[in-house]
Amino acid sequence: MAEKRTEAHHQNAEGLDIQAPDAILSFLADAQIEAARAVRGAIPAIAKAAEIIAGRLAGGGKLAYAAAGSSGLMALADALELPGTFGIARHRIAILIAGGDEAFKTLAGGPEDDTDEASTAVANADIGAGDCLIAISASGSTPYAVRALEDARSRGAATVAIANNKDTPLLKLADVAILLETPPELIAGSTRMGAGTAQKIALNMLSTLTAIHLGHVHDGYMVNLTADNIKLRDRAARIVAAISGRGRDDAARLLEKSGGVVKTAILLAAGAANADAAEKILERTGHKLRPALSAIEGSKGPQASVLIKTEPEKGQQGD
Repeated sequence: MAEKRTEAHHQNAEGLDIQAPDAILSFLADAQIEAARAVRGAIPAIAKAAEIIAGRLAGGGKLAYAAAGSSGLMALADALELPGTFGIARHRIAILIAGGDEAFKTLAGGPEDDTDEASTAVANADIGAGDCLIAISASGSTPYAVRALEDARSRGAATVAIANNKDTPLLKLADVAILLETPPELIAGSTRMGAGTAQKIALNMLSTLTAIHLGHVHDGYMVNLTADNIKLRDRAARIVAAISGRGRDDAARLLEKSGGVVKTAILLAAGAANADAAEKILERTGHKLRPALSAIEGSKGPQASVLIKTEPEKGQQGD
């Protein structure tokens, strides 16, 4: 069996344990930077995957992540941020991690071989047609991740695989294969390092582009955030003020009128008659702010109603 790249010996590893601390840390930093560069080669595949995921979410489907070990932690970090950052409902995000809740305490290695657990997790999450599952595995052959992807695919879900070794089962089985060809780890096989860094970057890119397709980002602002604490309520007000050109106090007042919904508050500032009118405009424009603002601007006139009938621009993927 050919040696996996993630298990190979790094060129700077010889004598690592007798190097000065500064030298060791320099090697570690350089290895992380080198691993991050590997993500650039995967940009076309990430773009394709984001389009598929956005389509499934826009159609009312779920997004599931399946992984084990450190790849599971990368998946968890990305998945848990989606509701707060982009307003994607929590019940539409499923996190399947080998070992279940116990993994958050021990992260034992054994569960990654448990294919029955993977099948049960996919079934319990009710993954099927209209949904999408992302399976992540540095080796590309982790049994839990492979079985989860196989089962999701057999149930009609779209599948995306992220792995750090080429020509592996996970990549061959998926609808979209994202290969992050990271160099050997400075500590051979310790994929929580370079491979994990590349996975985190790729997942960040994938979920962010998905959110842009869905209209949750406008001019670099997270206009679909869930403002559920002091920091985020302040951020929401600053976003409304920045996009609408209104003052901070006025923005806060508009947010109150909108029930805390950023897009609605911005449309109120632009001239929507009330929150209900703003919501109807958003529904007509696929909940995308830019065409909604254009609809209001185009409707202004002595005889025009704010509630004009307008459709999203054909082929438009996001803001």
